[in-house]
Amino acid sequence: MASEKEVKKQLVKHLQGGEAYLSLGKFLDEIPFEEIGKRPASLPYSFYELFYHIHYAQKDIVEYCTADSYKSANWPDDYWPEKPSPETEEEWEDLKADYFDCRKDFEDFVMDNKNKLMHPVKNSTEHSLLRELMLVIEHTSYHTGQLIVILRLLGLHKS
Repeated sequence: MASEKEVKKQLVKHLQGGEAYLSLGKFLDEIPFEEIGKRPASLPYSFYELFYHIHYAQKDIVEYCTADSYKSANWPDDYWPEKPSPETEEEWEDLKADYFDCRKDFEDFVMDNKNKLMHPVKNSTEHSLLRELMLVIEHTSYHTGQLIVILRLLGLHKS
């Protein structure tokens, strides 16, 4: 039987992507800044809007698990940006960096021995760390597929 630490390591690998879905780090830079706000084929969202949504949801869940004082966001308004693209490339780069920093913080939190997969997270009496981790993994994988579709529709991703 696998130890909790071994299970956590496997779950973190899934969080990073590349197990059952393409890791975001492998293709985020395939799209030129000028293309991230386009909504191809009448889709209701752009590459930027989807990535923003992935990041916001991840950050919200991490805060739910870890913050001393957590306040629920307003669904769906807070989870989607107001515009289809950021104002500047710097804003886009900051969003990507913040996403990966947040994910790394979550990985570290998960791997911390004092945080047990089956115990409730800080801001819940019923939601376990495992549940919240799986929620981030599933949500990210679902929207990662949509990001790939957008890249393909824009003629930017061939695999």
